[in-house]
Amino acid sequence: MSKLTIDDLGLKGKNILVRVDFNVPLDENQNVKDDFRIKEALPTIKKITGDGGRAILCSHLGRPKGKWVESMSLKPVAERLESLLKRKVKFANDCIGAGVLDMKKSLKDGDVLLLENLRFHEQEEKNDVDFARKLAEGCDLYVNDAFGSAHRAHASTEGVTRHFSRCAAGYLMQKELDYLGGALENPARPFVTILGGAKISGKIDVIHNLMDKADSLLIGGGMIFTFFKAQGKEIGNSLLEEDRLAMAGELLEKFKTSSCELILPEDVMVADKVEAGASTEMVSVEDIPADRKGVDIGPRTIKRFKDVLAKARTVVWNGPMGVFEITDFARGTEEIARFLAEITARGALTIVGGGDSAAAVKKFKLMDQLSHVSTGGGASLEFLEGKILPGVAALTDN
Repeated sequence: MSKLTIDDLGLKGKNILVRVDFNVPLDENQNVKDDFRIKEALPTIKKITGDGGRAILCSHLGRPKGKWVESMSLKPVAERLESLLKRKVKFANDCIGAGVLDMKKSLKDGDVLLLENLRFHEQEEKNDVDFARKLAEGCDLYVNDAFGSAHRAHASTEGVTRHFSRCAAGYLMQKELDYLGGALENPARPFVTILGGAKISGKIDVIHNLMDKADSLLIGGGMIFTFFKAQGKEIGNSLLEEDRLAMAGELLEKFKTSSCELILPEDVMVADKVEAGASTEMVSVEDIPADRKGVDIGPRTIKRFKDVLAKARTVVWNGPMGVFEITDFARGTEEIARFLAEITARGALTIVGGGDSAAAVKKFKLMDQLSHVSTGGGASLEFLEGKILPGVAALTDN
């Protein structure tokens, strides 16, 4: 870490503003449906309270667009956090203002206070100077533990850092950067990356960046059909990004002289419609029927991908292999996820880059069988693209 971490700070008796990522799904009764991100923040919170600091937590939830939206209140998160910490969590029904400042000033060593949804104020996403100053008021130190929001230059991730002499990374932020940074900068080889998901447009920069770093790149998901179309293949009704065909063709040409091996599927599952109970068949990628849509990778491809992964010592996976949300089309994604768990047990380092890949790993109950599952989809994607994350850049250099 080239940045200060929470271990570099003296916490006792200090008010520490902590940006956490508590953007978690709530059910129709306003209960937390998935507390993965809350649990991942616990080591940082416990470090602060254990050292006699006062943790003042701030987060966004959903997209309320600068308005108060009751269904996006962080109150249910405060309740879940309280049960996980087994200690009282105070809750402020705003994130700035005189009442909030009074609550900050009344905290005692070891206290935890969660502020209301930052995005109830439109100034948060605008990185408003005055809003950032009010957020920092009454706090002595700043810790960013919200990797999932580090790719956004918002008031709580970037603007607020100007009001503190010391800004540090929390344990989760540190862990995310160590795993992803280590994989990109100094991976144990062979280093294999798996990219999937619907669109090639969202992954082009990742492919360009990984081309110079990975030994093999396995591609699945809806994005394969733009590559196939660029090769002149019939893709039926499969997902196609017409405006990316030229770019797909250029990438295919570049891989011919790259040290990184590009591996596209050999066969796919096609369906007459994208819904449960659809009529499906497995076909070679040379024989996709004109009236069908590709929905998953096929068995020959799964075997080929596993053969490459079996030798891997570092794997980074971002994006599912098919429409895994529908059980009929989930086999490719599930088999790759289960095989990653196998090679992890044999000593490989396996990193899942948040978003849909993390959702898939959770669906198949494999969260604790992989080396690291990222809490940030968009942030991990930008990190894999080689971009500097504003929320990380803003922290104090070590």
